[in-house]
Amino acid sequence: MYPRTWVDSDRPAVIMGSTGQTVSYRELDERSNRLVHLLRERGLGKGDVVAVLLENNAHLHEVTWAARRSGMYFTPINRHLTGAEVEYIVTNCGAKAIVASSAVAEAAGALTPEVAPELQVRLMMGGTIPGWESYEDATAGQSGEPVEDEQEGDLLQYSSGTTGRPKGIKRPLSGRPINLEGDLTVLFLRAIGFPEGGTYLNPAPLYHTAPILWTMGVHRLGGTVVIMEKFDPEQALALIERHGVTHAQFVPSMFVRMLKQPDQVREKYDVSSLKTVVHAAAPCPVEVKERMIDWWGPLISEYYGATEGMGATFITAPEWLTHKGSVGKPLQGIPHVLDESGTELPAGEPGQLFFEGGVPFEYLNDPAKTAQVRNDKGWVGVGDVGYLDADGYLYLTDRVSNMIISGGVNIYPQETEDLLLTHPRVLDAAVIGVPDDELGEVVKAVVQPVDWSDGGPQLEAELIAFCQSRLAKYKCPRSVDFEQQLPRLETGKLYKRLLRDRYRSAAPAPSA
Repeated sequence: MYPRTWVDSDRPAVIMGSTGQTVSYRELDERSNRLVHLLRERGLGKGDVVAVLLENNAHLHEVTWAARRSGMYFTPINRHLTGAEVEYIVTNCGAKAIVASSAVAEAAGALTPEVAPELQVRLMMGGTIPGWESYEDATAGQSGEPVEDEQEGDLLQYSSGTTGRPKGIKRPLSGRPINLEGDLTVLFLRAIGFPEGGTYLNPAPLYHTAPILWTMGVHRLGGTVVIMEKFDPEQALALIERHGVTHAQFVPSMFVRMLKQPDQVREKYDVSSLKTVVHAAAPCPVEVKERMIDWWGPLISEYYGATEGMGATFITAPEWLTHKGSVGKPLQGIPHVLDESGTELPAGEPGQLFFEGGVPFEYLNDPAKTAQVRNDKGWVGVGDVGYLDADGYLYLTDRVSNMIISGGVNIYPQETEDLLLTHPRVLDAAVIGVPDDELGEVVKAVVQPVDWSDGGPQLEAELIAFCQSRLAKYKCPRSVDFEQQLPRLETGKLYKRLLRDRYRSAAPAPSA
């Protein structure tokens, strides 16, 4: 199924949160078809790549559906990237077409014919710049009917680049006709009970994997997607009430920001229409999830997976309440927990997580990296650390790349970060290792306070004592710095490399 299935209904496919602008299923279907015909006319065919450089707007899905229904790949690009970063992704994926908007004209302008010679089509919404065509004018005269040879395309997503340059994650095309069962996201939507015609709130940027795939999955099921242009905790609550939202997906940092709202704000809005809320992308502190369940009821499900598609787990709120901290049981693939030598570990022992039997994929133009994430059995691991309990539930403890080695002791900082987030005066927190002459590294916390005026020696001492009263001392920060904004991606992932690099570059050189 895809948007054409629902063109005879009066349901909106998209509603924009701030403006209320609505796109019907008929409009979504016809507009995506016009773009398909234009791309075919310009020489693009199955397996070609369409880059998408757009803010969250009412026209983004017509672009992604155009590629997906015509056997092409679509590559969403973070609208906050610089021109050089956009150029890298566009040239690395070999995109032959790009659709951008005038809101990102500066970055788009870097894609000159000299630096991106493979781009055959440059289309811009809401205005143009030299070398670009008007999207509206170029598609206006095209047919709104589907092409005869429709088949499934796919997402060609680039990683967030938190540990280096972003990597393109490419899966082979199935060659199947457009259908409901070919979309793994529909499996997740069914797991959370999303009904035909339900209403789904998307508070996150659509250039990331889960937001774009889940919203397109909702379209397969004839649902309405309410799209926030940018997350705001009070607006999210208002939109749930206004549109009778039945399902939504958040990341844990959004939960934290909603919970930190004053009581009068949280109590102002009726969220009783919610049937299921799902979260993912980053680990959720147990206390944060407990407080959300106390507020919204036992309707908060969770899944774990990676863009690579190597495997996935799922857990409902009632299950979670008896397995607190778990990300669930396998929904796709078979999880294995291995030690450093590749030996499988027993229940309860943490190690690096691998999945068997996931979706085939490659890191585009990087066979060495593709091979690096596979072990000798062909299982795939992307650097997550966790353990399985005796009942087969998976728990994540951190990532290999985040480990701090202090005096020969391995410390995973997620536990400390989770604790700091429960402090009433903390809005966000990162825990990293910083250089130390004696121990190699020591633990430091970088905290975004709820009230910036609180940041100082008194709160630093309070937070250190707060950690030491609840955790082993070696896991606790020896010092706390304060930032007005931590480098957290809009997906909720913490961009720790920026913090680590800053402190390492500031550290004095070791004495001879």
